Amino acid sequence: MEDTETLLALVCSLLTVPKPELDVLLDALLSRDGDVHAAAKLLNSGDKTRSKPASSVSKRKDRSVGLQGWLNAGNSKVETTVSDSPPRKKRDVKESSLSPVKAIIKDTTIRSGSPIKPKVDLMSVLRQPPSSTRSVPRLLPLTLTNPSMVAQHTPCTMHLSILPPELACKLFYTMLDLSQSWKRNKWWLFDRVVESPHRTSFYARKTDGVESDNSWQEAAQYWYNGRQTNPPEVFPDVMEEACVYVENMVNKEMQKRHRLPLEWAGRGAEGQIWRANVAASNCYEGTKDSVGFHSDHLTYLGPYPTIASLSLGTTRIFRLREVVPSEDIHSRTAQTFNIPLPHNSLVIMHASTQEKFKHSIPPQSTLDLYRPLFPHHSRPEHPSEPSNCRINITFRFYRPDFKPPSIPRCNCGVPTILRPDMKNRHDGQTDKYWWTCYAGAQKEGKGCSFWRVMDMKAEGRGPTISDVGSNER
Repeated sequence: MEDTETLLALVCSLLTVPKPELDVLLDALLSRDGDVHAAAKLLNSGDKTRSKPASSVSKRKDRSVGLQGWLNAGNSKVETTVSDSPPRKKRDVKESSLSPVKAIIKDTTIRSGSPIKPKVDLMSVLRQPPSSTRSVPRLLPLTLTNPSMVAQHTPCTMHLSILPPELACKLFYTMLDLSQSWKRNKWWLFDRVVESPHRTSFYARKTDGVESDNSWQEAAQYWYNGRQTNPPEVFPDVMEEACVYVENMVNKEMQKRHRLPLEWAGRGAEGQIWRANVAASNCYEGTKDSVGFHSDHLTYLGPYPTIASLSLGTTRIFRLREVVPSEDIHSRTAQTFNIPLPHNSLVIMHASTQEKFKHSIPPQSTLDLYRPLFPHHSRPEHPSEPSNCRINITFRFYRPDFKPPSIPRCNCGVPTILRPDMKNRHDGQTDKYWWTCYAGAQKEGKGCSFWRVMDMKAEGRGPTISDVGSNER
C-alpha cells in the first residue's frame, strides 16, 4: 500500500495545470478512491465543482487543512473524529500531510432530507487493490497421539508394545552397544562434504527371504549415496527374534489394505506377502541428533514399498509432511503431522507413503529419559541406567526384481537411484518413477545428467499386482 504523501506526489507528477493547493489535491484523490491517474485527469480537466471544496461561506486562507481540508467535498459539511485524540491546534500544511491519521468519517449534507452516508475508513479507500493471486492459508502442525489418529490422517499405522517387554529391552541394549561403532554418513552437497547428525548402520538377513539362497550376502554389494560398500552385517540373533513379531504385524495389516498396481505380487519363502530382509539402524543420541525431511530411495525397494520402523529407547517425534502435487499448490498447503514414538512402538509406512510424504526426526529442546525396566542382559547385577538415546530399526523388503545387478548405471559408471515423481503423481495407477545419477554425492559433487523414466515391463520387473489381477488385492 502506498502512503498518502507518495500518492500526492504521483498525482502532481501527472498534472498539466499549475499545482493546486493541498486540500484540492487530497479532495480529488479521495473522490477517485485513491486512483492516481483518475485524480490527475479530474484536476487537468479543470472541473472545479468536484476538485475544490465548495464551502464558499468561509473563504478563510487557513493552510492548516489537515484532515478537514481533505474531507471537504462538494456541498457537504464533514465532521471528522480521530479515535482517542485530544483537540489539536492548527498546523501547517507540511506537518499535517506527513502525519498518518486513521480517521472515521461522518458525512452529512447541508440539504435537508438528504440521507446520511455510511462511515468510511480512509485507509480502505487509499489501500491498493488486493492481489489477484489468492494466498492459501498455512496449516498448523497436527500432533497424532494415538494409533487411530495416525491411521485417520496418514497412510501409516502405529502399533504400541509390539515386542514382549523383556525382548524390547534386550534389543535396545544390544543395538545401543553396537551403535558405538556405527558411522555418520557423509556426502557432497553444494561443493562441500556434509555429515548426517546421527549414527547409522545396515544389516541384512542370511537369505533374501524369497529364494532361500545363501548367496544373498555375496550378491548384495549395496550402494549408499553413490558409494559401493562392503556386504552388510547379518541380523543379530535378538534382531532376528524381534523381526518375527514385526513381520507378523506387517502381513496382518497388509491383508486389510487395498494393494496398488506396482506393488510386488510374489510371496516369501514361507508364503508371506512381505518379508524383512534388510534393516537400516539409526542411533539418535541427545536432543540435537536428527535427520531432515526426506523420502527413502526406492532403488532396491521398488514402487510402493512397505517399511516397518521400530522405536526403542527415549521418545522422539516422527514428523510427516505431505508433498502437495503441482496441480494443487494454488488450492491447498501441505499438512505436517507430528507423531510421538515411545519405546517399543512400531510405525508401518504403508504403500504410497514414500510417494506422497517426506519424513524427518527433528531436534528437540528437551527429552524424557528412557528408564529400562530390566537390567542389561550381560550385567544383570547392575541396575538399569536412564538413557537419552533412541534406537530406530527400519525393516525393509528388498524386492527380487530390483536386485543390485539389475539397477541401471549412469554415465559415471555408478548405479543410479530410483525416485518417484512426487510433484506430478496421479491415482496410484499411472504414477511415474525415474532413474537418475547420484554419483555427485560421493564424487566431489560431480555427477552426470543421466535421467531415465522407469519402465517395469521393458526392464523385466515383477510380478506386480497389476500383472496377477485383483485376486491378490
